[in-house]
Amino acid sequence: MTDIIIIGGGASGCMSAVVSARLGKSVTVFEKNEKLGRKLRITGKGRCNLTNNSPVEEHMKNIPVNARFMYSAFSNFDSGDCMSFFEELGVPLKTERGNRVFPVSDRADDIADALEKEMKNLGVKIIKKRVTGLIIENGVCRGVIADNKNFYANSVLIACGGKSYPATGSTGDGYSLAKSVGHTVTPLKPSLVPLVSPDKFCTELMGLSLKNITLSLCDKNKKIIFSELGEMLFTHFGISGPLVLTASSRIRDNPENYSVYLDLKPALSPEKLDLRIQRDFGENLNRDFRNSLGKLLPAKIVPVIIGMSGISPDKKVNSITKRERLKLGEIIKNFPVRISGFRPIDEAVITSGGVSVREIEPKTMQSKIAKNLYFAGEVIDVDAYTGGFNLQIAFSTAYTASMYM
Repeated sequence: MTDIIIIGGGASGCMSAVVSARLGKSVTVFEKNEKLGRKLRITGKGRCNLTNNSPVEEHMKNIPVNARFMYSAFSNFDSGDCMSFFEELGVPLKTERGNRVFPVSDRADDIADALEKEMKNLGVKIIKKRVTGLIIENGVCRGVIADNKNFYANSVLIACGGKSYPATGSTGDGYSLAKSVGHTVTPLKPSLVPLVSPDKFCTELMGLSLKNITLSLCDKNKKIIFSELGEMLFTHFGISGPLVLTASSRIRDNPENYSVYLDLKPALSPEKLDLRIQRDFGENLNRDFRNSLGKLLPAKIVPVIIGMSGISPDKKVNSITKRERLKLGEIIKNFPVRISGFRPIDEAVITSGGVSVREIEPKTMQSKIAKNLYFAGEVIDVDAYTGGFNLQIAFSTAYTASMYM
């Protein structure tokens, strides 16, 4: 018998284990992976963007669904508290562009290792087993089942993540456990995920990485719903990279209703770009059009842009009309990529959807269906945009649950 059983040794599970043990509770963590914090160790390209150094209002603005559910949790443990928590564990932090917070070392392992070390210091017990069921008696959660054995506790926390990155252990166990006691799980879909395109040129451009470009995501009415400067990558299936992952989280219905437009020269206004094209043309007057854009654009994308322009690649530069030249500039400033879908959920950074917030008490994270059963992290139907906001949700919900378990 233990005070608290935590299912999942990821970001929210480890945070809850530390906070609960500091409150004097005996804690047992069930983790089916050999190592704690598998997903935490690879977040932010292995650097771990653990929070966003901004007020609670900014965090709320970056949660597109069920933001109000997070109000109490953020009041209990905000980004300032999160930064203090990890710095007190001996991990110096730094704030970068967009108020993103990282360890000074740029090592996600430092965050996971600090949590693991503190859990060990506090005597948290770790059992390397998969939980397959909950013990419910008269509407009260009394423990868990693992390896066909019963393990009893005063409180149980489901903190085993979503369905994204299944190789890290996020295989949707939390949803099955929640459903087994009558909880509703809202439809799951990938968020922060690469996008599939039907455009054949993506395959031709596979491996081309574009930096310092502006990506805009538009809905079917051509309204821009996201636009940001950064980098992206063409792949055999479509597009990926930081800008694409961020844009994907803005897609809340059928991806086919959206299109992406790339400004390949965001530092130049249309007028300045036209002057630059005229200059390049002036240096290549007697050459074929296909050989005139080498200084302006990456070589790999030139044939695709020529194809879109409608200008014959063999046309002499001195024969290109002003109208053709302006159209070329328009394509460079608005390079279109159609979208036909998301990549599979197991390639997503975050799972959107989860245990319905209507069935969880926001002030305590306790189930409204089974007493002494709590939820934290990605298993709950709350997800955010990139920038450290998702990990802060995990830490804040875990901290809040620990205060009441």
